[in-house]
Amino acid sequence: VQLQASGGGLVQAGDSRRLSCAASDSGSYYMAWFRQAPGKEREFVAGISWNGDVTYYADSVKGRFFISKDKNAVWLQMDVLRPEDTAVYSCAASSSRPILSARQRVEGYRYWGQGTQVTVSS
Repeated sequence: VQLQASGGGLVQAGDSRRLSCAASDSGSYYMAWFRQAPGKEREFVAGISWNGDVTYYADSVKGRFFISKDKNAVWLQMDVLRPEDTAVYSCAASSSRPILSARQRVEGYRYWGQGTQVTVSS
């Protein structure tokens, strides 16, 4: 599957932004968003099961970010953005359920899209 992320941009602290990731097919994928800030490692942001029933989040975004999906896309609604949310956001997919220890790790996902830059000014 090929993934195409979009929706990034420059926003102010406190604003909202919605990222989209389109998949090239409608397979049953477990999907996730990761982000990478300059000089830092890529980190998990949010994940969702293939049918959308289960979602999970990094502690740093709980209550502010919300992940959702349908057959061909996954979205990340980001509310109350903070300057520390500034990063390149990438979507990822796995055709099988990542094991529990890997679902918040890069190793848990086989397919990756290019990133979209989100910059939050203070």
